[in-house]
Amino acid sequence: MVETVSGKLYTGITTDPQRRLDEHQNNPKLGARFFRSDPANTMVYQELHPDRASASKREAAIKKLSHKAKLDLIKSAH
Repeated sequence: MVETVSGKLYTGITTDPQRRLDEHQNNPKLGARFFRSDPANTMVYQELHPDRASASKREAAIKKLSHKAKLDLIKSAH
């Protein structure tokens, strides 16, 4: 999960979190459209999954959470 400058949370999947964060922050053509109006600030949460299918299922579940529930998830990881 990536937090924007204004505090919004973006959830996605990748095989290389640091590379993907760099793309979101520094390369508008490769970064998600989500960050065009509110730049990516920092990676605040990540999980490892054994395969793309389980990562995609978890991504979908996280995206359904409320903002508060996502903040609680982030807090529980620290």
